Amino acid sequence: MKKISILMIEDDLVLAELISDYLRNADMDILIQGDPTTILSLLKNKKFDIIILDLTLPKMDGLFLCEQISTLYKTPIIISSARGGVSDKVLGLEKGADDYIAKPYDPRELVARIHAHLRQKKSNVIVGQKIQFGEFSVDKARMLIFQNENELSLTIAEYGILLLFLEERGRVLSRGTILDSVDGMSWESDERSIDVIISRLRCKLGDTPRNSKYIESIRGIGYRMKE
Repeated sequence: MKKISILMIEDDLVLAELISDYLRNADMDILIQGDPTTILSLLKNKKFDIIILDLTLPKMDGLFLCEQISTLYKTPIIISSARGGVSDKVLGLEKGADDYIAKPYDPRELVARIHAHLRQKKSNVIVGQKIQFGEFSVDKARMLIFQNENELSLTIAEYGILLLFLEERGRVLSRGTILDSVDGMSWESDERSIDVIISRLRCKLGDTPRNSKYIESIRGIGYRMKE
C-alpha cells in the first residue's frame, strides 16, 4: 500500500522532526522544506497528498505562499501555526487553506485531520459517475465541478461544500449541517469558517450576497442553493 505523502513547510527543524517522527510512525512519508522559495518549483515535479504549512517563514509570508499554492494546485493545505486567533484562521481560509490547526497541538489531532481530508478525496473517486445540475456538472472521478462547461478552480473544502449544495439544491442547510456533512471540515466549533468558504465560492461563481443567483443566505439559519 502506498504511503500517505506529506509536504511539511516548516522552518523550525526541531519541531518539524518531532512531528515528522510521529507521522512516520503513522505510516506517512514526510518531506520537510524550510525554504518557502523552493516550494512552487518542487510542486511542479512532485505530487503530495497533503501540505502542512507554517505561516511564520523566512523570505516569504506563509499566507502569500498558501494563496499561490491553492491557486495552482488542488492539494489540501493544513495550516499549522502559533497564530491561533479566529481572525488568523479566517484569513488562512480566505487565502485558500482547507484547514487550520493552532500550535501547540497533539500530533494525534493532526493525524486525524489528515485522514479526514483524504477520506473526503477518496469518497468522491467514483469511476464513470458524472452528475448534471443545470449549468453545473460534477465529475466525481476527478473531483471537478464545471459551470457552463468551464472548470471551477476549487479547494477540497470548496468542492465538498459546493457538491453538497448541488446535491441538496433547494434545501436550507445550517452551518452545523455543512460542518457535519462535508468530510474533512475539521475546525469543528468555528462555524465562521463556513462563511469564509461560502464567500470564496460566491466569488468563483460570479455571485454576490445582495444579488444572489446561486447561493442564498438564510438569516439566522444558514444557506440554500437556489433551484
